[in-house]
Order: sequence, then structure tokens, then C-alpha cells
Amino acid sequence: MRKGGLSVFDRLKEELDSIMERDPAARSRLEVYFLYSGFKAVRSYRRANWFYRHNHKFIARWISQRARRRTGIEIHPGATIGKGLFIDHGMGVVIGETAEIGDNCTIYQCVTLGGTGKDHGKRHPTLGNNVMVGSGAKILGPFTVGDNARVAAGAVVLDEVPPNSTAVGVPARVVRVNGQKPSSLDQIHVGDPVALELCRLNAEYDKLVKRMCDLHPELRLCSGGESANK
Repeated sequence: MRKGGLSVFDRLKEELDSIMERDPAARSRLEVYFLYSGFKAVRSYRRANWFYRHNHKFIARWISQRARRRTGIEIHPGATIGKGLFIDHGMGVVIGETAEIGDNCTIYQCVTLGGTGKDHGKRHPTLGNNVMVGSGAKILGPFTVGDNARVAAGAVVLDEVPPNSTAVGVPARVVRVNGQKPSSLDQIHVGDPVALELCRLNAEYDKLVKRMCDLHPELRLCSGGESANK
């Protein structure tokens, strides 16, 4: 039996080899086939997705929920996943119904490709090819994470990530593009709320000091401090 020019056996070997290339702990294809929960979850997804696309939604969900109980990985059968997905360790991974994942992506444990609850239709993110998502990262919303991008462990991504870039933090911001630090970290229009609040408080403090010095120039605070001169 062949799909798109490759036999089912060839596709299986391709999936196994892609994991062997990326996981230094993998000793053999046999080990990956029988013992890797991420590999089992993706294989179950492939079967569930076939039923989902042929409008057998109940069977599709039954397969996906059974895989969730066995592996700790929940992949909605409606998701679109390319070849070579490697879910390393995998426990706690959640991939939503309208999520799209390109070829040869790597996802670590406790990652969520989810929605924000306010979108309809396309609700979940799209990952390009060769994307790596670190442990515990949350990517929430119907936007794109570009080809070859990296999302750091624990990041919360709420907006688009450019190709060939690295996103870190909560909320995530881009810190590298093509291996170089960008001139501005605000590449995806998401400000750091802590830094913004500190700047606002500092400006308010300077205003209060200036006003006090205008009213009471004899105060020690107004005897030449930096804030008093502003």
C-alpha cells in the first residue's frame, strides 16, 4: 500500500529515522517503536485523523482519547501535522483541533498549542517547518510561528514569531533573528508589562519629586539630587 509515492513501511521508517537523528538517547528503531510515547501518540493521531477526515468523528475521538490515556499526550484528530514530528518525553502535551504543524518539528513535554477562548474557526497556532518548542511553552492563538523558529522553555507566545528567530519570556518576545539580536526586542508588538509599569512608576516619581521641590526647596531631597534637577 502506497501513499504519495511512499509505502506505509517507508513512511514508518522515515518517522523512526527522524527521531533517531534528533534524540541522542535513542539506541535503535525498535526501542523508539515500542517504548517512545511521543511516537505512539503521533501514530494514533494518524489513524484518528483518517477517520476524522472521512467524517467518522466519534471513532476519531475514541482513538485520540485512548491514546491520551496511554501516553499522556492529547492530539485532537482534526489537527494537521506534517511528517517527522518528534514529541520528546511528551507528558502533558496538548495540540488543538485547528493547530497546524509543519515538517520535522520538535515538541517537548507540557507544551500547549491552544486557543485563547475568544477566536472562532481557526483558533490554534500554525508552526512552520523545523520549529522547536521547549518544555512547558504555551502557544495560544491563530497565528504563525515561522520556519526554523525556536520557542524557549516556559515561554507564553501570544503573537506571531518570525522565521529563523528565538522567542523567550512571558509574554514571549523575540531575542534573536538569524542568530543575531534584533535592534528592537519588540518584534511582535508584545510589550513586557513589568518593564512598562516600572517605567511609568519612575516617571510618576520624578514628577512628584519636582513638585515637592517647587513647593519646599529647603527639603534635603532637593539639595542637588538627580531627580530634583529634572
